[in-house]
Amino acid sequence: MQAISRRLGHQSVRPSPAIASLKSIFPHSDHYYGAEHHPRYGSTLATKGVGHLVRKGTGGRSSVSGIVAAVFGATGFLGRYLVQQLAKMGSQVLVPFRGSEDSHRHLKLMGDLGQIVPMKYNPRDENSIKAVMAKANVVINLIGREYETRNYSFEEVNLQMAEQLAMIANEHGGIMRFIQVSCLGASPTSPSRMLKAKAAAEEAILREQPEATIMKPAVMIGTEDRILNTWAHFAKKYSFLPLIGGGSTKIQPVYVADVASAIVTALKDDGTSMGKVYELGGPEVYTMQELAEVMYEMIREWPHYVKVPLPIAKAISMPREILLNKVPFPLPTPTLFNLDAINALTTDTVVSKDALTFEDLGLVPHKVKGYPIEFLISYRKGGPNYGSTVSERISPESYP
Repeated sequence: MQAISRRLGHQSVRPSPAIASLKSIFPHSDHYYGAEHHPRYGSTLATKGVGHLVRKGTGGRSSVSGIVAAVFGATGFLGRYLVQQLAKMGSQVLVPFRGSEDSHRHLKLMGDLGQIVPMKYNPRDENSIKAVMAKANVVINLIGREYETRNYSFEEVNLQMAEQLAMIANEHGGIMRFIQVSCLGASPTSPSRMLKAKAAAEEAILREQPEATIMKPAVMIGTEDRILNTWAHFAKKYSFLPLIGGGSTKIQPVYVADVASAIVTALKDDGTSMGKVYELGGPEVYTMQELAEVMYEMIREWPHYVKVPLPIAKAISMPREILLNKVPFPLPTPTLFNLDAINALTTDTVVSKDALTFEDLGLVPHKVKGYPIEFLISYRKGGPNYGSTVSERISPESYP
């Protein structure tokens, strides 16, 4: 054996005739798949900000972009769209979850084998958070909640958890990008406790991570949203829609997939978005009543409103707030009559004049009418194909 190994060590193995013929046709075939020799085979989707990481493939789900993103809050509304876009560009996505094993099931299908990595964690346990961040180089925080429960207050969910993530990311040392998703309208002077907590979280994160990127989306609409779905369900069930405060408050709804695109675009840039705050609103400003008109138009029913003054709306929603921590059982999730959301409706929520927006990221957001609200056809009384024009909406006389 030693003689054979010595002999093989001093002579080269001759290639087979088939390989030799291929080499004659493709003289550079040894490096044919090397991105350094053929740039067209390198991933064009990988971010320049983490350019020192290993990238493989031509881009797409089966590639490796070099991004390992820990997306906290990935099981929520925005999370599913963000995970899909990250996986589509070949990133590995760590999905921390604290609920059941089914909470992340829909996300595992969005990437190639091994791209989506669910990790159980406890937001009150630093070690479990560190275990999630251990292999990550990007942290994206989507955690947020617009109502309180017996277990989690506004301040703990929207402020303390965000600050904790920024501190742990700072200690980590290998986190290249930190992106915090806040809310449009977040301000220390807001009448809403949630928006106050979000504003405090922005300050805390920029204090710990001065190069963090803050995204402030407006009310997000989409297939699983909590505004148009809630309205359509209520209108179908009770044949009217309450307009809190008369429906005169102005908002700037944005399509949820556009917000996910903005996050991914900031992640892919050369660092120009680091340390900046972006206000993400749709291209149109609506009053609450005008947006309700759009909803009614899509479900093809005649609008019926009951205008509820703010004091009465607050009185209706007050019992839940009083009983929240006084009863030994969890209370139902508030929908239309959420006291904190009602307080937020006392002021308009639109993009500031001098703010950085989608345009600064090179994106054009979708208009509300059209594809973003097509999911509402499922609420039509005669089925999705009922009618062909707006004039064929159901009239009150058509009800049995």
